[in-house]
Amino acid sequence: MGFAHNNVLHKNHFRKDWQRRVRTWFDQPGRKQRRRTARRSKASLLGARPLKHLRPAVRGQTIRYSSKIREGRGFTLTELKAAGVGRKKALGLGIVVDHRRRNLSEEGRDLNVARLKEYVERLLVFPRKASKPKKGDCTGDDLKAETTRTQLVLPDPYVHEKPRKITDEERNFKAYRALRDGRAQARHEGKRKARQAKKDEEEANKKK
Repeated sequence: MGFAHNNVLHKNHFRKDWQRRVRTWFDQPGRKQRRRTARRSKASLLGARPLKHLRPAVRGQTIRYSSKIREGRGFTLTELKAAGVGRKKALGLGIVVDHRRRNLSEEGRDLNVARLKEYVERLLVFPRKASKPKKGDCTGDDLKAETTRTQLVLPDPYVHEKPRKITDEERNFKAYRALRDGRAQARHEGKRKARQAKKDEEEANKKK
């Protein structure tokens, strides 16, 4: 190690008692067991309730992850209304509501509406008082029905089609040309309308 110019001399402490300053992780197996026991005890206290709240199925952000479906924050008010579930009622049924989220496609909305309907159909709501069940609560044999805590699985992101022959129309279709024509048509739509309006106005003036 060289020294040059009018700089501070190095004080390299290579003989420190490093073993006293090492972060150990010997209790990792014990912590794992502790977390597992805590999860079991929490699940036993929940009774027949689901272990997790129901969340919507949404697409990932950006073109890289948009092909994958993941759990979102909460259902929109539009989805709840279409499924026939009130906002306050949803909070009591373990359904997460997100008032900020907006539906940008009919396919995504219909997917989550079907998810909500399936959940409500499978749900068993036990009454707080067995002698005074409220509207929507289970009664009779439904209270003795077998319950499960398995969550609704996320839908498949791809709609699989059976193999088939390519038609002549599909073989002759030029995708690049169709995209360019559609882009040009949308781009010049305003100019075309203005030109047509001017032409109609001139014809109307000639008739006068």
